[in-house]
Amino acid sequence: MGMRKSISRSKSAPVGVIGKVLRLLELLDRSPAGLQLKEIARETGMNKSTVYRFLSHLDAEGYLFRDSAGLYMIGPKLARLGSGLSFQATLCRICRPILENLRKATDETVNLGVLDGSEVLYLDVLESLHTFRLVSQPGMRRPAYCTSLGKAMLANLDDQQRREEIYASIQFESRTSRTLTSIARLKKDLAHIEKQGFSLDDEEAVVGARCVGAAILGADGKLAGGISVSGPVVRVSRERLPFFAAEVSKAAREISWRLGYQALPPGRDEGESRKAVTSRGAQSLPGPASRKTAPR
Repeated sequence: MGMRKSISRSKSAPVGVIGKVLRLLELLDRSPAGLQLKEIARETGMNKSTVYRFLSHLDAEGYLFRDSAGLYMIGPKLARLGSGLSFQATLCRICRPILENLRKATDETVNLGVLDGSEVLYLDVLESLHTFRLVSQPGMRRPAYCTSLGKAMLANLDDQQRREEIYASIQFESRTSRTLTSIARLKKDLAHIEKQGFSLDDEEAVVGARCVGAAILGADGKLAGGISVSGPVVRVSRERLPFFAAEVSKAAREISWRLGYQALPPGRDEGESRKAVTSRGAQSLPGPASRKTAPR
């Protein structure tokens, strides 16, 4: 009899732990803005040290995310298990402090987006404080083939079937004299982007606008999204491209790390980004064009 009770207790203990973890997750799912440790302990009625142990493990595994203010929220792994919308919201929360730092470092408009078919869906946009700036809006869509965001993501899409489907669906349009208007030219550009680790939209979408982008990778090493810096060519100049490429690449690596991606692909460090532009990118860019810009 005593043996049966012992077995019963040993089986019920894990169930009790699972129940507590589920209570934590349900609470955080109802609190998209995040909660502090003490708030979670109070709402669940659990001991603070117990809550901290659970939260720390879930955070380390990527199921929760703890921001710089100490707020815990649903992490990328759980968001991936849910709807695409919940993952996008989580991606925005994780990226926001890094995007703010990127805007501060570059003083230009910063964009976050995901690939949706042959288009880029903008999830977050932090506008430059300059009066003369490029502007997009969250929720906007733009063709992937002529934006740095889109090309960075296409170059890092390892699903060959999906990539070919995207190629087949592209309807090329000459938005400027520099827009890529054929699959052959696009594939050549994507191969170069994959090698150097960042992308460039050199007045391909808007005359007078230059943008530098990089892909974001998830814990599984697959494409999760992309970021870019956009500005007028007078400020995002050929001479400053090494700086912009390095800053964008660094921010993309940090976001990827926060999403659980551990390994850094060869040639993706800051020094390589600078060398890639300095050695060939700046010299290969065409001369200055019209300085007129439009919302982007």
